[in-house]
Amino acid sequence: MKLTSALEVAKHNSPESCWLIIHGKIYDLTEFLNEHPGGKKILLKYAGKDATEAFDPIHPIDIIAKYLPPEVCLGEVDASTIIVEKKEETPEEKIRQTAIRNKPHISEMLNLYDFEAVAKQTLRADAWAYYSSGADDEITLRENHNAFHRIWLKPRVMVNVTNVDFSTNLLGHKSSFPLYITACALGKLGHPEGEVVLTRAANQQKIIQLLPTLASCSLDEMINASIVGQVLFYQLYVNSDRKISEQIVRTAEAKGCKALFITADAPQLGRREKDMRQKFVINPPDMQEDKDLKTRDEGAARAISKFIDPGLCWNDVKWFKSITKMPIVIKGIQCAEDAVLAWKYGCAGIVISNHGGRQLDTSPSAIEVLPSAIAALKAAGADLTKFDVYIDGGIRRGSDIFKAIALGAKAVGLGRPTLYAMSTYGDEGVERVIQLLKDEFEMVMRLMGVTSIDQINSSMVDISNLGNHIAAAPRDYLSAGVYEKMQPKQSKL
Repeated sequence: MKLTSALEVAKHNSPESCWLIIHGKIYDLTEFLNEHPGGKKILLKYAGKDATEAFDPIHPIDIIAKYLPPEVCLGEVDASTIIVEKKEETPEEKIRQTAIRNKPHISEMLNLYDFEAVAKQTLRADAWAYYSSGADDEITLRENHNAFHRIWLKPRVMVNVTNVDFSTNLLGHKSSFPLYITACALGKLGHPEGEVVLTRAANQQKIIQLLPTLASCSLDEMINASIVGQVLFYQLYVNSDRKISEQIVRTAEAKGCKALFITADAPQLGRREKDMRQKFVINPPDMQEDKDLKTRDEGAARAISKFIDPGLCWNDVKWFKSITKMPIVIKGIQCAEDAVLAWKYGCAGIVISNHGGRQLDTSPSAIEVLPSAIAALKAAGADLTKFDVYIDGGIRRGSDIFKAIALGAKAVGLGRPTLYAMSTYGDEGVERVIQLLKDEFEMVMRLMGVTSIDQINSSMVDISNLGNHIAAAPRDYLSAGVYEKMQPKQSKL
């Protein structure tokens, strides 16, 4: 392959000729500037330079080959001609590196909030902003967990609970635990290996991972990180170009994914102001053209998701069923009526979810919607032994999982805590998060007088206060201790 001097590449640093170096290869992205989902400014920032460090955290390695013509690759850069610029460490980065060096031993991580607290100190600002942000005032973000505190357990005693089994099956596939790792985007923002860390940890804990469309790893990388027989599901953001969606679905099925989870709650991404605010930090307004400022309300979330089809509707389920044999699950159900529609349109299940509180603020928590959805499905005649109902959002304790199972969920999805654990302690961190929940869940089962999942039922919980949003709830000091309050923009002192 042709070698080109880095000095020659440096000449192509304008909108008229924009070359970038990524993983040693030179790409001419001039014609792609106005089509780049993240805007042309970020490409021009690295025009004529090596953009690998900025590219890796938010892109799978094969994205250029998949979506751009081969002629954009001009060859390889002559490595001997690259001059490495020495970066001066900022005061903020020095503090972050100190926090990384002084982080607690993993054995001191006793709950999921411990991982979040460490992640808050050790993640880069852009990563923390993306992972932790919720929509608007973040009321739903907080409510997702707070709602569990309005459900009370009814313990039973004098039951032989020597042997406890919490294994289950999801869409007919065995799982050691009624929990799966849900789809989380941009894993490399937190860990250089990204989502493959979650894949390996899921295997170690014998649970299922839902592979994300917007992973920073390629599908091949995640598949290759799994072992033979490991069950993986696939999450799909539907592309406005249905040919692309069809190709993605067929590829996921061909590579062994066992179910298709279609995200339906994101025809437009919510306003996540922590994430949006961080974009101004990276590229200040005074460095932008006025016309570009009109699109500054995006942040990482919107920048990577402009392709999502806002026209997705129930009639499309038939088309998806025609292109795949994978069972279809609709992710993002937020009311009983839509739960019933998913069943009527022949789906294999649903995920009751408000997207982690990242879409429509003041939408209800999944655990609050769950009882009404189950009741509506039963009233419509759905066989819940053949139609799986999952929830995600706000699960932080084994007792939360127990409450979800009691109210009719088959399993729960876990997202942010796996990212925080991955970012701080890698594979070992994710495995410990899952094990902590298993240990807590086993304890709750024993104290509730049950020894298997099928014994858990709604008589074991009191939900009389679940829908009462004005009633006082116990103060969760762990949650409040790591939650970063929304702040208005202030003048610099």
